[in-house]
Amino acid sequence: MKWFRKKKQTEGISQKEPHESVAQDLEPEAPQEREHIPEAAEPVEATGAPEAEKQGVFLRLRNRLSKTRKGFVSRVDQLLLGKKEIDEALLEELEEVLITSDLGVQTTMALIEKVREKVERKDLSNPEELKEALQSEILHFLKVPPRPGRIAEEKPHVIMVVGVNGVGKTTTIGKLGARYVKEGKRVLLIAADTFRAAAVEQLAIWAERIKADLVRHKDRSDPSAVVYDGIHAAKARGVDVVIIDTAGRLHTRVNLMEELKKIRRTVTRQLPDAPHEILLVLDATTGQNAISQAQLFHEALEITGIALVKLDGTAKGGIVVGICDSLGLPLQYIGLGEKVEDLQDFNPDAFMKALFSEVNQRG
Repeated sequence: MKWFRKKKQTEGISQKEPHESVAQDLEPEAPQEREHIPEAAEPVEATGAPEAEKQGVFLRLRNRLSKTRKGFVSRVDQLLLGKKEIDEALLEELEEVLITSDLGVQTTMALIEKVREKVERKDLSNPEELKEALQSEILHFLKVPPRPGRIAEEKPHVIMVVGVNGVGKTTTIGKLGARYVKEGKRVLLIAADTFRAAAVEQLAIWAERIKADLVRHKDRSDPSAVVYDGIHAAKARGVDVVIIDTAGRLHTRVNLMEELKKIRRTVTRQLPDAPHEILLVLDATTGQNAISQAQLFHEALEITGIALVKLDGTAKGGIVVGICDSLGLPLQYIGLGEKVEDLQDFNPDAFMKALFSEVNQRG
């Protein structure tokens, strides 16, 4: 880590503990503008042939990763261009590229060490092999096994969605609900972020457009009371899937994590095996701070999966690798744009193929 140590000395970079680095950022002020909501027809629109749809998904993934590709993969290519051997100087430069692409110090150290071991064993002898080895090791980091989930013994399947304000949580809930509606399931959304009137209104618009049920109370109501009524309504109506929107910042002195734990207990009292999923929404453009946020939420709530959104808006897509390696939590969904279909299941192999394909194939 010679490059990183030099950087610390010259520019004052510090490795803060997660609790220190997000103490102020965990509960940011909510943005005033309304989040984008797609047209009504998009969530339930019929698709074409399976193969054409599959190819379309891949092309969309590749296109949406253009900034990440230019900011990460192209920099690796430029670094290796014209190099004849793998020496310590090259590894230091590679270290710099990885860290500044938001892989994080821990993940970068692990990658560099694995590469160095292969060089010492003579398993790697030229820069082109180095690139292939790097892809292989990154793919290994991305393949985090799914956490054992609770299986709903009876309807409904309950998903509790958490995350700080401004990351796109409500929009993600709407897109996720649209997916279930498209599968023919009856969906109910619970507006438990009662401290933000805008969030409740956005969720109400989503519910109307995707034809989902909605349970809401007046502004600043007790979030747990809304959840209690929502679960009761879902059971009475035979709903298949319940998705709970929660606060990311409280305008009271109540601790955010304690409030979220209270909501979880409220769900469990009515459905002992629920919530079946606790999904954390993270904004890829916030970089390493997203990892710190995830650590805090996971410590408090035992997150079962992550949705990483706004990935199309960052050139530092290494955050995907950093999250999978540092947290050991499965990345379930990636958000690649504003359209409903831009919330995709995360497939490590497809992600790596899309990330490197344009560079390898020149288009």
